[in-house]
Amino acid sequence: MVIDVDRCTGCFSCFLACRDEHAGNDHRPVAAAQPPAGQSWIQVQEKERGSFPKVKVSYVAVPCLHCAEAKCMEGATGGAIYRRSDGIVVIDPDKAKGQRAIVSACPYGVIFWNEEKNLPQKCTFCAHLLDSGWKEPRCVEACPTQALVFGDLNDPACELSRLRAARPVEELRPELGSRPLVVFFSLPKRFIAGEIALGDRMEECAVGVKVSLTGGPRPLSTATDNYGDFEFEDLPSDTEYVLTVEKSGYKPHQLRARTGNDLNVGTIVLEPSR
Repeated sequence: MVIDVDRCTGCFSCFLACRDEHAGNDHRPVAAAQPPAGQSWIQVQEKERGSFPKVKVSYVAVPCLHCAEAKCMEGATGGAIYRRSDGIVVIDPDKAKGQRAIVSACPYGVIFWNEEKNLPQKCTFCAHLLDSGWKEPRCVEACPTQALVFGDLNDPACELSRLRAARPVEELRPELGSRPLVVFFSLPKRFIAGEIALGDRMEECAVGVKVSLTGGPRPLSTATDNYGDFEFEDLPSDTEYVLTVEKSGYKPHQLRARTGNDLNVGTIVLEPSR
């Protein structure tokens, strides 16, 4: 599966479809029923970044990532977790009873404990539906913006393979080395934003002012919009930059910025050069 964060609007249709399919419905041998509350097999995480008025909100949908190097399997005993031939990682609802350690073994926090059934549970990619001929899980079917795309990585002609070939994908927490089968487009990264004003024409919007950013992997350049605002997106974390603002007839302005956080540099006022 690939999840395009830019397409996700946070509508929670995926979550609702998952609940409809699994809450109170037993799908053994793949999964026991979800409890009425307390579990979210696909979490829609709201990521708010920046500071007023330069604020961005992204939504990152996170199901079980069905890792090729699944950490949860290290916390399981007696065959409580197994990987199917199609790559789907399944918690056996009978063999996993009492194995609460499986919950804490997942570094992504996507395994839940069913207190009533004494059982760890998680997303199954609706394997019971796939086995009956469905082409995709309920969450993918329900997504109105096609932010979730499911397919067979062994089929180069499928939409999933085509998308992955066309764009670079990203992993959640790649430092874990878990090789997840669920990857992402456009995970939220750092940004630097601000606005430009002209010291002798404060009542006007400073349109078309050149703003440059150097010091990162490559130099970047943009121009202020109709409101005098500028923005640099998709920047790496903890990188030192030099921001340069230039406009004919005005003194250039420079400042240093580090992407330890998303930065709103505020209003930069350019003064006339003479």
